[in-house]
Amino acid sequence: MSGVWVFNNKGVARLIPNPTKESFELKEPTRSGSATAPGARRRILVYVPTNQVITSYVELEQRLHELGWVRYENPRKPDLIQFHRSPTSVHLISLPKNFANFKSAHMYDIVVKNRSYFEVRDYPA
Repeated sequence: MSGVWVFNNKGVARLIPNPTKESFELKEPTRSGSATAPGARRRILVYVPTNQVITSYVELEQRLHELGWVRYENPRKPDLIQFHRSPTSVHLISLPKNFANFKSAHMYDIVVKNRSYFEVRDYPA
């Protein structure tokens, strides 16, 4: 049994199997890049050459296209948006179709494959 045990004000514990910030607040996530643990910071993806915060897939696709990435239509994975460098390349970026589900793990995948062009930063408070 893995997860986090949380005690309420009456001393009763409950197990949260896959904790997120929202699970501690007992509400659904409402924005992309939401925290994955209590106290964790929200993250943003930044296109470094122009210091642009990426706020939609339209913006992201434009920047990836400029860097040579091509959208890859995969009928086996209709819930994903995928990009590759060329038909013979092993480099693939897979993102959830809904931008609201775009998390920091997806951001870091983009950064690793485009080191000089993207950064993940803490959301300004």
